[in-house]
Amino acid sequence: MGQAPAADQTTGAVDAPSDLRAVMRHFATGVCVVSTHRQEQDGRRHSAVTVNSLTSVSLEPPLVSVSFRSDSGFLTDLMAARVWGISILDGGSEDLARLFARPRAERDEAVRTQPAELGVHTGTLLFDAAGWMECRYRDHVVAGDHVMVIGEVVGLGVRGGTRSPLIFLQGSFHRLEPPQA
Repeated sequence: MGQAPAADQTTGAVDAPSDLRAVMRHFATGVCVVSTHRQEQDGRRHSAVTVNSLTSVSLEPPLVSVSFRSDSGFLTDLMAARVWGISILDGGSEDLARLFARPRAERDEAVRTQPAELGVHTGTLLFDAAGWMECRYRDHVVAGDHVMVIGEVVGLGVRGGTRSPLIFLQGSFHRLEPPQA
């Protein structure tokens, strides 16, 4: 058996937040905008946030998960509405990703100004993106300082053929060109 390459290793206790963040910077993820809505006295208010925690959970039934900080106001809205939309961003959507990664007040303003359409199955906003899904609440798991919400996919689609995906790696956005057929 061969020798494993030497690795930088720390000894003693792990400083979980900073150490885990440093390691996870080397794991490329896709980027999406998740949207939901809340009922207020003057009607429905939409909300959206950028995430990179989308995971496919099951094909039968079709289930996906997204994770949010447990103190997130967006999570509170999502759990009340029990529906959400997911817009999987393409390489030309970095500005949209940055917009919905801002503080809530700025995101709420952006929701009112960005072009979007209402999902047929959930009434959540779907932005121009490479792919989209509409989800209904199925379950959730509290894990540390986050809540993983699992939803059943009730609508989905792709737009405009093959688009280069937007990925998040080492603390910044990158565009990945798909292989030529």
